[in-house]
Amino acid sequence: MRYFNFHTHTHYCDGSSAPEEYVEEAIRLGFETLGFSGHAPVSFPNNFAIKQEELQEYCDKISELKHKHQELNIYLALEADYIPNISTDFSVLKEECGLDYVIGSVHLVSNPEKTGLWFIDGAKIETFDTGLRDLFDMDIKKAVTAYYHQVNEMILTQLPDVIGHVDKIKMNNKNRYFTIDEKWYTDLVAETLDIIKEKGGIVEVNTRGMYKKRSEDTFPGIDILKDLYKMNIPITISSDAHKPIELPLLFNETKEVLQRIGFKSLMVFDGKSWVEKSFSKN
Repeated sequence: MRYFNFHTHTHYCDGSSAPEEYVEEAIRLGFETLGFSGHAPVSFPNNFAIKQEELQEYCDKISELKHKHQELNIYLALEADYIPNISTDFSVLKEECGLDYVIGSVHLVSNPEKTGLWFIDGAKIETFDTGLRDLFDMDIKKAVTAYYHQVNEMILTQLPDVIGHVDKIKMNNKNRYFTIDEKWYTDLVAETLDIIKEKGGIVEVNTRGMYKKRSEDTFPGIDILKDLYKMNIPITISSDAHKPIELPLLFNETKEVLQRIGFKSLMVFDGKSWVEKSFSKN
């Protein structure tokens, strides 16, 4: 199976480099497919998303690269945050930007009882802890439940093509406030997986936490991957690249883990729809 990556961030959002540099690296590595998925604009000041005034430029640039590099399948997408009563509907983004697909993710968790958002991502554990304190009074069960319920609401109301790093809530927890084998936590995960199964979503197996040394395993982790296999929920691999050099990182190693679990195929976008591709096919 030739390399592909559907989750790629450029300097239009919080990535390091221009889209052309990712294309050049993908071609050098013999990639078959490269999907660009900049963080969709949000309505508050931030340092991670595409600016609203630069969104059309981003879309035009990826479309230009599509036509220029016929030797590589290039697709235009966004990683869209779901934040209740704040984020733009994914269907609106898809139509207005002419997107090939949308990755739906939750990085910022809301608490209706308080003002503000809990940022659960990023390299600073202190940010995770501050949000847990300020928005959830250090009640980790309430906070994690809010995260998974926001993921569930995203799946039910926005129908993303791909569900991004579904258990990323574990990353900055570092086994300090909860462990992933506690029943209340596994019950939350099971509820989310049932909704994914019901709505027919594709789960991203994201390698970024591992190669950035922020997680001991992928998002989602091995236990959830085993459940996905048992439930016959489709998956795809991504590196969530923020630099060109990150495009292929841990792809082969993750593929081997998935095969050991029993997976025989991944979902890939073919320009029209998401289709199943066997591990055995080159």
